[in-house]
Amino acid sequence: MKVYVASSWRNETQPRVVAALRDAGHKVYDFRHPADGDNGFHWSEIDPNWKQWGPREFAGALEHPLARAGYLSDIRHLNDCDVCVLVLPCGRSAHLEAGHAVGANKVVVALLDDGEPELMYRMFDNLAFTIEGVVSALARMTPDPNDG
Repeated sequence: MKVYVASSWRNETQPRVVAALRDAGHKVYDFRHPADGDNGFHWSEIDPNWKQWGPREFAGALEHPLARAGYLSDIRHLNDCDVCVLVLPCGRSAHLEAGHAVGANKVVVALLDDGEPELMYRMFDNLAFTIEGVVSALARMTPDPNDG
């Protein structure tokens, strides 16, 4: 299956999730490395002082060609995926991506990192507690080629 992994740059589990899903035979979009030699979009490419932006600077930066290209890469792969895996903890972008996937009737699996309740996670198809749980959830969705 084509899998879109939504998470945070700060999430140390994300690379292990990507690797485990690839090892399981899935085609995985990794926003950190969307293509060979591509280290993904970083706001610092637009402005090294991006953390000091106010709302107007941020809104203007969304129109920058690098931001547009990063968005187009992510949204193209999100629209093309079969499954979105939300790897917590993560921020606004990853939650928007998971919400977009739900709205597009795609399967969404969340890898939970703690027990903090979130009512809207009921809209997800599966809540996993380990990387192995994510891989197992996808395995249950993948048709067995030997089942004729």
